Amino acid sequence: MFRSAGVRNLFLAPFCVWAGIFIFVPLIFIAWYGVTDEAGAFTLENLATIFQLEFFHSLKLSLLLALVSTVICLLLAYPLCLILVERAKSAGLIITMLFILPLWMNTLLSTMAWQTILEKNGVLNQFLRLLSLPDLALINTPTAVVLGMIYNYLPYMVLPLYVVLSRIDTSVIEAAKDLGATTWQTFTKVILPLSLPGAVSGITMVFIPALTTFAISALLGGGKILLIGNVIEQEFTVDYDWHLGAALSIVLMIFIVLNMILTMIFDRETE
Repeated sequence: MFRSAGVRNLFLAPFCVWAGIFIFVPLIFIAWYGVTDEAGAFTLENLATIFQLEFFHSLKLSLLLALVSTVICLLLAYPLCLILVERAKSAGLIITMLFILPLWMNTLLSTMAWQTILEKNGVLNQFLRLLSLPDLALINTPTAVVLGMIYNYLPYMVLPLYVVLSRIDTSVIEAAKDLGATTWQTFTKVILPLSLPGAVSGITMVFIPALTTFAISALLGGGKILLIGNVIEQEFTVDYDWHLGAALSIVLMIFIVLNMILTMIFDRETE
C-alpha cells in the first residue's frame, strides 16, 4: 500500500510542480498587484474602481452577453443532442464529430471568418443584395459578439449534454409514453431532470469563457464593444497599469468562483 501510494505521489509530482508554477504563482502575483499601489502599499482603491461608470458598464455588459450566449447555447444544444441520440450510433458519432470540428480550428481564425461574414460588404450582405433585401448592420454590435460566442462555445454545451442524454435508459422514456405522457411531458418530467448534470456542466463550460473573452469582442465588436476582458487586456498591454488590471481580474475571478460554487451546490442537490 505504501509503495503504491509512493508511486502515485511520484506521478503526481510533475503536475503539482506545473500547477504551482503556472497556476498558483501567477494567482499570487495577481492578488499582490491587485491590492497594492505603485509604491507597494496596501490599498483597496484598485478594487473600488470597478464601481466607476465605465468599468461597471463593461462588467454588466459582459455578464449580460455571457448569460444570453449561455441560454441560447442551451436552447440550441438540447434539440440537437436529442436528435443525435435518436440516430444510429454510427451516424450520431459522425454528426457529432462534424459538429465539434470547429474545436479543431483556432478561435481567432473562426472569429475572423465571422468578421468576414458579418461586415458591411461581407458574405451575408452580398447574399441579401442578391435577393434585393436591405443590408444588415451586424458587425461592431453586441449581436455580432453573441454570434461569435455561440459559434465558438456551443460545442462545449453539446458535448456534456450529449454524453448524459446518451446514457439515459430508453426504457424509461418508453414507459413514460406508454403511461400517456405527451412529448412535452416526457421531456420536462423525465429527460430534463435526468440530463440536468450535463446541462449544468455545459452552462459552466460556456458561461466562464464567454464572461472572460476579449478576442471575440475585439474582432467582432471593432473596439466599440468593450467587455471586462477587453478592459483588463488594455490595462496590461496599453496603459501598463498592472495594479488596476490585476484588481479587475480579481473581480472577474470572484464571479467565476461564485459560478463554480453554485454549480457544486446544484450538483450535490441533484445527486
